[in-house]
Formats: sequence, structure tokens, C-alpha cells
Amino acid sequence: MNKAEGNERASNSAPTKAEAQALGRQMAINRGVEHVIHDQDGAIGERNTYPRSRDPKQSKG
Repeated sequence: MNKAEGNERASNSAPTKAEAQALGRQMAINRGVEHVIHDQDGAIGERNTYPRSRDPKQSKG
């Protein structure tokens, strides 16, 4: 499931986590925002900023 920040409802869903991540990544690229992937327990597992030039220079990722 993918949910854009500020939305109450899911933007889209997919049958597998990999497909959902790909859809979410494409949404982030199209919107020029950060893509955050959460683990099952809700912790942040991965985050990427699009376009990459917007990524803060001090970040570890």
C-alpha cells in the first residue's frame, strides 16, 4: 500500500511488497518528494529523496 503524505486513504496498492515499493518510488519521482519505506513494525526501513539533488548533503544515505 502506498499513501502520499497528508492523505488519509491509500493512493494505491499492489499484490507484493516489491511491486508496492516500485509504485511508491515512481510516485515520489513524479512528485519530486521523499520516498519512505516502512517495515512491518512501522519503523523506517529505507528513505530516498527525489530528485537526488534535493537530498541534504549531511545525510547518511
